[in-house]
Amino acid sequence: MKKLLQLLVAAVLAGMPCEALAAPKNYGLRRTDKEFLTSAEAARIGEQVLAYQRVTGGWPKNIDMCRPHTPEEMAKVRSEHDRLNDSTTDNNATTTQMTFLANMYQATGDARYRDAFIAGLEYLLSGQYANGGWPQFWPDPQGYQIHITYNDGAMANTLTVLRDIATGDAPYGNNLVDDATRERLRTAFDKGIECILATQIRVNGQPTVWCQQHDRETYAPAPARSYELPSFCSAESAQIVGLLMQLPNPDDRVKAAVHGAMKWFDANKLMGYRIERTGRPHTEEVNTRLVADPKAGALWGRFYDLDSCKIYVSDRDGIPRRSLEEIGHERRNGYSWYNDNPAELYTVYDKWADRYDPAGKVKLDMTAAKTPATDRRRPRNGNRNGNRQ
Repeated sequence: MKKLLQLLVAAVLAGMPCEALAAPKNYGLRRTDKEFLTSAEAARIGEQVLAYQRVTGGWPKNIDMCRPHTPEEMAKVRSEHDRLNDSTTDNNATTTQMTFLANMYQATGDARYRDAFIAGLEYLLSGQYANGGWPQFWPDPQGYQIHITYNDGAMANTLTVLRDIATGDAPYGNNLVDDATRERLRTAFDKGIECILATQIRVNGQPTVWCQQHDRETYAPAPARSYELPSFCSAESAQIVGLLMQLPNPDDRVKAAVHGAMKWFDANKLMGYRIERTGRPHTEEVNTRLVADPKAGALWGRFYDLDSCKIYVSDRDGIPRRSLEEIGHERRNGYSWYNDNPAELYTVYDKWADRYDPAGKVKLDMTAAKTPATDRRRPRNGNRNGNRQ
């Protein structure tokens, strides 16, 4: 709440329009204070969340379930209850609603929230492949949705929720689930970690990072939307590494996976540049550029091609290009092409390696820079399994 108020004050001082001062979409689903959870507003939101739950037990994505709905809108929501093709964990869908329902049950004791939570939990378990991975949508995935999906933290978020429920962390305690279910969750979590280790891209036998999607049969890096090509992917990999470093008593495979990924992050960081956004958001005026700034911290490209390990961007034509200026306005400004997510791991890794494997610790250097690629040749996407042998 304090952070939100700070953002609102900053927005007022900056003269932002009134519509920009609204709370973030679905903010109410993330609130944990009992005063709110026992309020009429939370109960209203709860009714809408329950209505949006599909017959699968999961929820669709990118919907503001906190916004007050008209009776006509609620009737339409209920009419879509039996849909099988839009339940997902993408963009924090399903796991966010489940956590909200768990908080609501703990605060109110209303069994409807618990029952819907359990249905969501069964949905998560039902989607896991035998190899431990999850698709992006199920039970009726279309096209690339069938791949093992790390994109936007889908699988890492799922594993984190399953782990926290299994251990009874708040808000998942007080007999929300029984012991037999917790054991199923521990098994599912362990299988998920096995899948993560199996899909890590290896180059000359050395572990590196992950793609946003991997083929469920071969584990090879796989494409998704036209501009999401098989690649080394920094943001999703950072979340995966963060999860691996939370494992108690990591074995040698986990240690090697973490060391290899951190070595890759360090070798492929971009120093001396920052992302600059100008113009009013969501208008033709907006523009995104990568600009030189000697004081900037580390950045990583979202995608690195599998052959040269160079950063690339792409338009909806699926052709990789080297700079933001080479792609159209819509994709240049409507997608996150650079991020600093791996930077958050450096301090954590330093302590983790000292504790669990000081002999294998990788030396990291936040001062060394990887300059942006100036090679304008079209980057290739590597061979089938992403290995450069």
